[in-house]
Order: sequence, then C-alpha cells, then structure tokens
Amino acid sequence: MSDFKEILALAEEIYLNPELGFKEIKTSQLIQNFIEKVYPDGEIIKFAETGVKFNLGEKKALHIALIAEMDAVYTPSHFHADKLTGAAHNCGHYSQVAIMLSLLKKLINNDEYKSLDFSLGFIFTPAEEYLDLEYRKELQREGVISFLGGKPEAIKLGIFDEYDLAIAVHSMGGELNKRSIELNCNLAGFLYKYYTFKGKPAHAGFAPQAGINAYSMSTLFNTALGLYRQQIDEKFMVRINPVIMESHMGTNVIPDKIKIGTDIRAHSVEYMLELSKRLDTMAKCSAKALGGEVDIETNMGYLPFIQSRYLSNFVRKSFEEFDEIEYCKDNSPVSAAGDIGDLSYILPCIQIGYNGFAGTFHGNDFIHKDSKYIFSIFPRFLLKVLKDMSGKIDKNSLYKKSYEDYKNTILNFGGLDEK
Repeated sequence: MSDFKEILALAEEIYLNPELGFKEIKTSQLIQNFIEKVYPDGEIIKFAETGVKFNLGEKKALHIALIAEMDAVYTPSHFHADKLTGAAHNCGHYSQVAIMLSLLKKLINNDEYKSLDFSLGFIFTPAEEYLDLEYRKELQREGVISFLGGKPEAIKLGIFDEYDLAIAVHSMGGELNKRSIELNCNLAGFLYKYYTFKGKPAHAGFAPQAGINAYSMSTLFNTALGLYRQQIDEKFMVRINPVIMESHMGTNVIPDKIKIGTDIRAHSVEYMLELSKRLDTMAKCSAKALGGEVDIETNMGYLPFIQSRYLSNFVRKSFEEFDEIEYCKDNSPVSAAGDIGDLSYILPCIQIGYNGFAGTFHGNDFIHKDSKYIFSIFPRFLLKVLKDMSGKIDKNSLYKKSYEDYKNTILNFGGLDEK
C-alpha cells in the first residue's frame, strides 16, 4: 500500500468513527498504533483521558510542538454521524490527525528530522470543540479534569512546558477552486454568561398583579441588549447570542423563573470583560425594574487566538516557492473560536489552513473532496516549511509564559475550577 493510500484509509476510518471530546478512545488508539509502527523507539505519553504526545528524536535547543485535534462535533443530522452519540467529523479534525501522521512518516523516511536544527514533538489534543459540557463538568466534579477544553487541560498538566512554539493545521471553510492555504486567521475568544431571572408566581387570569414576571425581566434584558448593540466597537468582531436555556412556563401562571444563556465573543480579552460587566448591569437593572432578582454565572470559554506573524512569514515564503499550492488567503479574522487561543497566550502559535473539502463547515454534509491535496500534497508542504525554518528561527523573537500567568488571566473571567 502506498503512503497516500495508507493515510487516506486512516483518515476515513477516523471520519467514519467520530468521537466527542475526552471520549476519543478509538482515535487515540489508532494514533498510538501508527506511531508504534513507524517509530517504535518513541516514548508515548497519554494525558487528559485520550490525549497523545511523543517527541521525535533527541531534544534540541529549539523545540517545536506540532498539534492536531481529535474530537468531532455533535451533529446527529450529518450523513456520517455516529447513530448512538450524534458525533460527526464536520470540522475536519480527522484530517488534521492524518496530515500530522503523514508528516511524521515523511520526517522519519531517510531520517529527515535529524537534519533540522530543532526537535519536534507531536501533540494530539482532545476536546477542542466546546460542547457536551454536562459530561465534561461531571469529569470536573470527579477531579478527572480541571478545564473543559483539551489544550487548557494540557497546559495545566505541563504538556507544553518543554516547547518554544507550536504549529497547528486546520481545515478551511468554504469551497475554493484553487488549492489553498490560509495564514493569520485570528480567532475570537469567548465566555458564557447565564442569567437566572427570579420573580413570583401567580394566577395569570385571576390575579396577575400578585406575581412578578421573570419572563418579562428577560424580555427587558434582551431589549436593553438590542439597543446597546450600536455602542459595541466593531473592530473587536463581537458576537452575542442570548437564548432561553431553562423555563417552566404555562399560560395560566405568571412565570417566576427563567434562565437566559449567551456567549460573548471578541478579539480582545479586555473588551470581553468590559462587555461582561455591561451585560451584568443590564440584567440587574432589568430585574430590579420589575421587582425581581437575577442570579449571574460566568463560565470561561477560550482566549482569543492572535497568530504569530513572525512565524507565519516563514510559511508564506515556503508557499511562494511551492508551485502545487496556488493561493494563500491571509489576514482574514473570524469570530469563531478555538482553544489554541489559550495556548497562544503562553507561547507563539500559528495555525495553517488548508482547503479541499465539500459541504458546509459544521454542517450535515462536510467531507473531504480533494484527498490528494489534503493527505499528500499538503503534508509535503509542511515538510518544506519545517526545512525552510531550520536554522532561521531567532529564539529572541519568541515569548514564553507560565501556567500561573495563564491561570491569573482566566481568573478574571470567573472561569477556573481547578481540582
């Protein structure tokens, strides 16, 4: 079997067996089996239930982490969703795993990795998608994990302590006619807010005046938020999406309790905190105006991802010398988020995008289309990037922060429940 057919078969096996975060048991085992086959001398480290880490060769003065994500998205309507769990690989993480394993094999062939002036570690992280939260919160309560995302958990466990920078890859949304890569696609950070408005029940027909309507408080809150949107600074690419999380309402009873949940997404930690305080004020005033109360809960999501322009410049130069990729999309930030934002807080990171898919990103028909590009040409491009970087990275242009620095930052969001 050729290398391409082997990698494609592995990718399709993962694609057809999707698993949600911290449950990637089959995927993790496939990765481990592949590593043991092509690099039997490597020491494999398991972390955070299903995460896999190993280093290639002896550690050098400059040490680089190569990252792939393993988990699927919850989309029961996807045409290849798991019928029991509803998991589906419509974000392309399965292709990340296959690409990195293809790159690994290319590095091992002819001892290519030995000629680089830096050493490499491969990190396969669980639970990038922020979902299935009740399961993850149960793991928190049991002390199995501290964070709801895979990379924050890995940061806490010290998985990235030895590395100086990280390179990740990710599928690009939307179909492009040309084989393409994407650089410097910054991502938003986000947090979750939960507002539980509390009033007083009463018979809606006989004596509505005796009640205090919690639903009306939430309506007033949503109205205030709608009117406030024109004051939001657009340069931070803010997204706010309030929805009803819990309610037990009937038309004959004044509702006394309703829970509203919303995310707050932005490309600035400081601005997310400012918006969080603004929304808290709106909620408190909406409750007070109608004689009720509100309980407020804040959960940390992920930090914004600001890609390292210094490192991206190496990739751009490699692209200019690589004829098999025709187009480079550059500097197009989006309001989507990822836990690589948390990792980029402690060390420089880039995430190189690649196309070649059909269907809707996170939709019910997402699948690989240009398999040759994704699983053969793109890994060869990554190998070229690494070779082009060798001997040229200035360690003084990099930064490093500790887990304590990270922890102190996310404490501002009320998002740490460390076990």
